[in-house]
Amino acid sequence: MKRRDFLVSSSLAATTIGATTKEAQANQSLRSKAKPILTIGHITDVHIRRRDNAPERFQKCLKEVMTHKVDFFLNSGDSIFAADYSDVTREKMLDQWSAWDESIKVIDKYELHSCVGNHDPWWHAPSKEDEMYGVNYAAKRLGMPHRYYSFSKKNWHFFILDGNNKGVSLDPEQMAWLEKGLEAVPTGHFALLMSHFPILSVTGAWAGGTHSDNVILRKLFYKHKEKVKVCLSGHQHLLDSNVFNGVQYFCNGAMSGFWWEKGDEHSAKPYYYQETAPGYAILKLYEDGTLENHYHEHHY
Repeated sequence: MKRRDFLVSSSLAATTIGATTKEAQANQSLRSKAKPILTIGHITDVHIRRRDNAPERFQKCLKEVMTHKVDFFLNSGDSIFAADYSDVTREKMLDQWSAWDESIKVIDKYELHSCVGNHDPWWHAPSKEDEMYGVNYAAKRLGMPHRYYSFSKKNWHFFILDGNNKGVSLDPEQMAWLEKGLEAVPTGHFALLMSHFPILSVTGAWAGGTHSDNVILRKLFYKHKEKVKVCLSGHQHLLDSNVFNGVQYFCNGAMSGFWWEKGDEHSAKPYYYQETAPGYAILKLYEDGTLENHYHEHHY
């Protein structure tokens, strides 16, 4: 199988504005000799359902991700096709989650850390008191300890966010939790944040879909600029990266591409969403706080 790998980012040296070519080459040489302390498979916007042979195709993708010798997986949401539409019954929603559960058995030996996407919650339950209503049930199905949470690996700290609030934002309780969490990250340690929705995005200029509280968040990140290194997202189905105030923002393409379908008149190629191929990313994190994000197109 032929695979086209997109190098979205190399090292911090390659993105530092003002570095001379000679300095960049020297730093790149040092980076090539270093080994990442964590290798992560990032999947997003799987939109699993039983149509289009999606579960089998998704499992093939997961097996391919494992060949990169990843330490664990990050999943930035929209795991099931869609539970948020008004015509989705309980049975249809549960069938989508069943397809998800069956599909991820192939990686049951790996940790899978997820966040909730906008299509994951079932908002049209008979009442808000229904145990399957909303974000909390989706978080439960994804094996999350809470709708937002954090964990640590080596000297990297991971903050998993819930943007499914008014205007795509963090609620006050969550914002206070994040502020406290970043404050507690020790000197010489680094932070990766993951939300389903991009915090800063190039594609947001025409596609929308970004955090409405991004000004508040970027000011918080600048306050902790020695710690906050990367924000990871999905949602757009479009491959997008940018750097602002030393933070790298990666919005990786959708595992499902055009929802596992062949595309439309805007698809550059079959299965693409606009110009972005279906795929996944491999992140390599280093002890010094630098990182790489490589996007891999899949052909399943």
